[in-house]
Amino acid sequence: MLYDLFNYLHTQFDIPGTGVFRYISFRAISALVFSLILSTLTGRRIIDRLQRLQIKETFRDLGIEDQMKKKGTPTMGGIIILIAIIVPVFLFARLNNVYVIVMLLTTVWLGCLGFVDDYIKVFRKDKDGLHGWFKIFAQTGLGLIVGLTLFFSPEVVIRENMEIRSTTANAIEEVRHHSDHKKSAKTTIPFIKNNNFDYAWLGDWAGRYKTEATCLLFVLVVIFIVTAVSNGTNLTDGLDGLAAGSSAIIGTALGILAYTSSHIEFASFLNIMFIPKAEELVIFAAAFIGATIGFLWYNSFPAQIFMGDTGSLTLGGIIAVFAILIRKELLIPILCGIFLIESLSVVIQVTYFKYTKRKYGAGRRVFKMTPLHHHFQIPGKQPLTLVRKPRSAVPESKIVVRFWLIGIMLAAITLITLKLR
Repeated sequence: MLYDLFNYLHTQFDIPGTGVFRYISFRAISALVFSLILSTLTGRRIIDRLQRLQIKETFRDLGIEDQMKKKGTPTMGGIIILIAIIVPVFLFARLNNVYVIVMLLTTVWLGCLGFVDDYIKVFRKDKDGLHGWFKIFAQTGLGLIVGLTLFFSPEVVIRENMEIRSTTANAIEEVRHHSDHKKSAKTTIPFIKNNNFDYAWLGDWAGRYKTEATCLLFVLVVIFIVTAVSNGTNLTDGLDGLAAGSSAIIGTALGILAYTSSHIEFASFLNIMFIPKAEELVIFAAAFIGATIGFLWYNSFPAQIFMGDTGSLTLGGIIAVFAILIRKELLIPILCGIFLIESLSVVIQVTYFKYTKRKYGAGRRVFKMTPLHHHFQIPGKQPLTLVRKPRSAVPESKIVVRFWLIGIMLAAITLITLKLR
């Protein structure tokens, strides 16, 4: 919105200073600062309003120390995050950009899904919230829209990188990009020298229906990623500041990846594909970082508000779709390692419990409690549990900070993979 206004003032009237809106760096920093200020300023008012409406988190006593002290804390704080993302993006991004449109759709779509889930939990007193199958259906619908848009939109193109090698030493002398933009289902695969993976290779078996088979496989991958990451973030949202802080770290790495992928010189240096028009995603990433950090002002231990599914489902979906747009979705297992481990801990726990119950008549556990962050909060030895350490409960704030540190290391490794081949 502001981009179009200031661009008009610059081209028509040549007003000094108006041309600064052409720079991605200026608009990204502006979006980050505005988002940070907006989330902190609106946060207090939203918390007060939620308290007056008695919109509070309900808890089941899990035997965790100090857990019941959180009873009555306002939830649905994801509204703060939604506002702090959408408003700066509308102000500082180019709204006719296909990538920005897809990200805004993702934010609103999953924000509404999470809001309905929280509404059922709070107002209808149904602790299970929205039925799981309906969530999957909504996430599948979003994945379908995103996948088809990326596959068929003429604006979603790449310029593929190619290596110019020395004839004597077989070493890379230079990395260039093809001059023409083309539609492609290629993505970046880590740790491989020729690191472009083409989904079309998976459709070779279909013969003359190769395009249709590739489209189907690509859409299924998008649906799986969107569903897995959004649900993984939802599971991670169990300690004060854990999901928000982890998302801010991941958002920073994605912003860097978006900038390098949309800058021809950096893309050449890193030997990755160049994605035209993806620079606008840096604006979205900046707003995302500002919103999550601003939310931490109220969500850090001890939390004054919880994000609820309104926030957690949205954050996970944004991360998933963002990674897909910049062709870095295969880096998600590393970058979102915290979310992955949390999800796997639940799967392992449930699978092992059912297996041992059938075999021994009594279910046994791998962890004291899942998702994994709760395992560290349970003191003492637990009978029929494989992993019994730590013997004493770890303070919640320490668990969160340690998970953040792991997240920072995983983000650094993700960025390093672009050169490790």
